[in-house]
Amino acid sequence: MLMRNLVAAFALMTTPALATEMTIEVEGFANGTITIDLLEDVAPNHVVRLSTLAKEGAYDGVVFHRVIEGFMAQTGDVQYGKMGMDMRHAGKGGSSYPDVAQEFSDLNFDRGVVGIARSQNPDSANSQFFIMFEEGAFLNGQYTVVGRVTDGMDVVDQIKRGHPRTGAVSGKPDVMKKVTVTE
Repeated sequence: MLMRNLVAAFALMTTPALATEMTIEVEGFANGTITIDLLEDVAPNHVVRLSTLAKEGAYDGVVFHRVIEGFMAQTGDVQYGKMGMDMRHAGKGGSSYPDVAQEFSDLNFDRGVVGIARSQNPDSANSQFFIMFEEGAFLNGQYTVVGRVTDGMDVVDQIKRGHPRTGAVSGKPDVMKKVTVTE
């Protein structure tokens, strides 16, 4: 019994804590800070991925490449979505890490919810995520919920909108200048 307790205590001490908060400094048409509560109890593997990329600085300088009025603002393409790159490819890439399997939940895609972008394959999530402008019930149970905006929804609301149908942002898109996580 004592040995089992010691092993459990050691595991707790050596297991890294998951991030609980992500902060995004936005620059461009919108300027300010967005704070997101990451839901490690709902989507632990996705929280680890977002946290890892933020800690590596991979999200710094990444643009909001797909922004649709009344729907959402998408970002996180660390491969093709850095400011200064050819924006025609933004949204097609991911990170050097393998894709993450879906972690669907019963949480609704309400205003301020942060979801994980993916292709048609539910297990194709990698680095991209989106923030909801409005409720999107049609996404419920189809995409992974990874967090909620707790502060800075006014900044989200100011993000430069893209084409009404495709969301492609013309000209200079807004950028995640700096992304950090707090454990």
